[in-house]
Amino acid sequence: MEVSLEIIVRSTEIDVNGHVNNAKYLEYMEWGREEWYERADLPYDRFLAMGIQTVTVNININYRRECRQGDHLTIWTKPLRRGRTSFVLKQEILNERGEVAADAEVTSVCMDVATRRSRPLPDELARYFPTYNPDESCGGLQDPAGKAE
Repeated sequence: MEVSLEIIVRSTEIDVNGHVNNAKYLEYMEWGREEWYERADLPYDRFLAMGIQTVTVNININYRRECRQGDHLTIWTKPLRRGRTSFVLKQEILNERGEVAADAEVTSVCMDVATRRSRPLPDELARYFPTYNPDESCGGLQDPAGKAE
């Protein structure tokens, strides 16, 4: 399931160089991930009811084009791959000309709220990702407690 979110760059998101500050791209992508979870019917309270949280453990981002105040941007988010306890979402920010302004792979781990340790992805989340291959990982991840997946 691929989800898009449209935004307009505001004046408060511009840095001294006259373009969107690099940290704002991360925030835009976070908004895109929240939109993906909502449309997947996996809002935060549903995860909590399952006794889990998702924790971002890695973001690999490429900044490709500057964005400026007033630009209309579309944030695209889609599932890329999953491991036993982790998953990767692919994200792109496109400008109004369809050019990629930034793209990233964002890795998250499913964490048990009580133990604060990683735990397997629930079926409700795993079903959105390509079939799991136990011989592949999402990058040799560490769970929030430091134990390798």
